[in-house]
Amino acid sequence: MERSPRPEPTEPEETTERTETATPSRVAQYVRMSTEHQQYSTENQSDIIHRYAESRNMEIIETYADHGRSGLNITGRDGLSQLVADVEKGLVNFSDVLVYDVSRWGRFQDVDESAYYEYVLKRAGVRVHYCAEQFENDGSMYAAVVKAVKRSMAGEYSRELSVKVFAGQCRLIELGFRQGGPPGYGLRRQLIDREGKSKGLLSRGERKSLQTDRVILVPGPEEEIAIVREIYAQFLEQRKTERQIMENLNGRGIVGEDGRQWTRATVHQILTNPKYIGANIFNRRSFKLKRKRVKNPMGMWIWRNDAFQPIVSARQFHDAREIIEARHQHLSDEELLDRLRFLLQRCGRLSGILIDESEDMPSSSCYCSRFGNLLRAYKLIGWVPERDYSYIEINRDLRQKHANLVSTIIAELQSLGAAVTVDSRSELLNINTEYTVSLVLARCCETPAGNHRWQIRLERSFNPDITIAARLAPGNQRILDYYLFPGLGEFEERLRLSPRNGLFLDVHRYDNLNLFFQLTRRTTIKESE
Repeated sequence: MERSPRPEPTEPEETTERTETATPSRVAQYVRMSTEHQQYSTENQSDIIHRYAESRNMEIIETYADHGRSGLNITGRDGLSQLVADVEKGLVNFSDVLVYDVSRWGRFQDVDESAYYEYVLKRAGVRVHYCAEQFENDGSMYAAVVKAVKRSMAGEYSRELSVKVFAGQCRLIELGFRQGGPPGYGLRRQLIDREGKSKGLLSRGERKSLQTDRVILVPGPEEEIAIVREIYAQFLEQRKTERQIMENLNGRGIVGEDGRQWTRATVHQILTNPKYIGANIFNRRSFKLKRKRVKNPMGMWIWRNDAFQPIVSARQFHDAREIIEARHQHLSDEELLDRLRFLLQRCGRLSGILIDESEDMPSSSCYCSRFGNLLRAYKLIGWVPERDYSYIEINRDLRQKHANLVSTIIAELQSLGAAVTVDSRSELLNINTEYTVSLVLARCCETPAGNHRWQIRLERSFNPDITIAARLAPGNQRILDYYLFPGLGEFEERLRLSPRNGLFLDVHRYDNLNLFFQLTRRTTIKESE
């Protein structure tokens, strides 16, 4: 029996094996640097990422970068926004994204937001790698736990840094140094060195270049100082109102700060800002960690007297404040309506602008707060405006559509196994007692030029985790599309949308709510035996 000769390996098989080994996978890299440490420079990040890619047989074909950008949220991060948008639209030819570590992806204060953007890429088949981390982002339970901890640590770092920065700013205020903001009319910013010697005045837009330098306020040109003192004299001695002072200055051709005309608000600001008596004030408003901007009570202000050279005396300033504070008296409902009747008799008509411009009237927002809206206040004094308010009927129809949308979404969520409750006060949906959802319906309006616009008001007071904004199609009979906003920190309270709104907003646009329902779906995990 003859033995069969041993077959030799064929050349095609050897070539195929060599080709498969040599062909690298195509990937992209994302780098971000704020102003924290040199170790996080985009060049250093890119070096580590390239070494990671070489060890995994990957070829970096695309780079998305955010230079000098905070990682607290996605606002202003054009690189990450573009990456997410390109992946969602299927405009990429890479399968993975390489990132230095979890903190470079972002120091999101809500870890779910960080996970959301990674999920968007994962859903489109693009995997995120954290090259400098000690875990493999492979979807395992270990990776999920470690990644969640890392995300929390990244967010906590920003919170701790915010506390330290705030404490440092307060200390500098107490030492008499200015912490940001325009100087104001009649004042200028002066740069001084560490020994207190002047290095010159800073113009608008200029900043100090050395960390050891400081900024203080000094009196400006003599002609501006004279106008500030004249404002106090007219207000205290001649008993003129802010509006009368404004009209007097504009009538004489005297320009205000930055060459602009005077307004009632700019005159009021001079009469109420303590910097004109040399006081250094800080923390009147807060915008920590890029969350909601808040106006702090006076008890939280950081106040240093005699920090700068005053322009007016403390006696004048406090007399002016007493006059202004005396205006803020609590009026009953009937007293508010009486003032509204008197304004109607005097002007023959009413409007929010007329109310706000009248010195002896509370603000229009006061009437809205007390009576629900201005129309209801008008009705209580028996006045009907000539303007067509038929849009109120349209709004009633919108409320019905909103109720139908809420019912439809609740039914769909419950069919997926979710537990849904509706808060009777805020109307927020509480899903699985894990997160809240606000539903907003925006009607389509047509401009005189025939263009379509949508006004969306985001409900900040209840701070929902997710806001679903449904836009109605022209004619307002059916829903055109949806916007899903994860948190509201980076968005204006009122959004004016057009058919196309740029990447920052349209990255949140969807044709349907399938993604939202997928996020809500409950999955049964089989217990291992």
